[in-house]
Amino acid sequence: MTGAERTVPAGAVLVTGEALIDLVPSPDGPGTYRAQPGGAPANVAAGLARLATPSWFAGALGGDGFARMIEEWLVSAGTELGLCARSELPTTLAVADPGPHGTGYHFHLADTATFRLPDHSAEAGRFAVVYAGGVAAAVDASADAVLATARAGAEHSLLVVDPNLRTDRTIDPETGGRRLRELCALAQVVKASDEDLAGLWPGSDPDESARRLAAEGRLVVLTRGAKGSTAYAGTAEPVSVPAVPVEVVNTIGAGDAFMTGVLHWLSTADVDRATGPAGLARERVAEMLGFAARVAASVCARSGTEPTLPLPGSD
Repeated sequence: MTGAERTVPAGAVLVTGEALIDLVPSPDGPGTYRAQPGGAPANVAAGLARLATPSWFAGALGGDGFARMIEEWLVSAGTELGLCARSELPTTLAVADPGPHGTGYHFHLADTATFRLPDHSAEAGRFAVVYAGGVAAAVDASADAVLATARAGAEHSLLVVDPNLRTDRTIDPETGGRRLRELCALAQVVKASDEDLAGLWPGSDPDESARRLAAEGRLVVLTRGAKGSTAYAGTAEPVSVPAVPVEVVNTIGAGDAFMTGVLHWLSTADVDRATGPAGLARERVAEMLGFAARVAASVCARSGTEPTLPLPGSD
């Protein structure tokens, strides 16, 4: 039975985008790096499966040892790979560059399998939620496939977009920004960091950009790292929730873990179909943000990018 034929359970999430290898500075000494599976969409797909939310990763895997590492990671998490494309090309590498204001990345993506994504618009309507975003939504090799899948998701299910803006010599800022703005315009839910919105709409305050997107009938979640998050639901007054205080061990993947928490909450919540996420009551929006903050904290408190499900009533 193929991935397209397999029964999709209620609440399942289709994740489209990249799975790559992050090369992260190692504590073993200067000039040494640790290879770990990454890519925002792949982190989200694995995170959802770890939280017991059915997830299908609709990306592409190569034919090298790094691809086998990624596959083992996704499968061990419980992610379905029946819609994942295969290629003999190598895997994209993202060299992490942690700094005082966050982690930057330098991508080695030419002639790799990672962005040879198929168009999954025919399958999108079988899922409760479709997630799109990341580097795959911005680069030439995969942007059209991501956009087509996202359009079908917006039409037939719930489209959630995390632009996850990245700047790199390999990503054209003008074209990539336009593509990510187009995705945000399609979405019913947008989760973005303040840096994402500042980069996508330069000259506009991130809160104003979020408010403008929400006024068009969306739920927009704006994250600010350690300063917490704010949600704009339609034209209602925004709801803010602080970050969960933890002793920070790692910040790589924290934003993806927050996104995972939002997706898990939305896929299990009884959201009114008529009004959609933008019609959620303030107390439910606060509940969603608090849950996502606890999921993100579970990543920050230890090494790695895989979240854990918060215990009921945990802070």
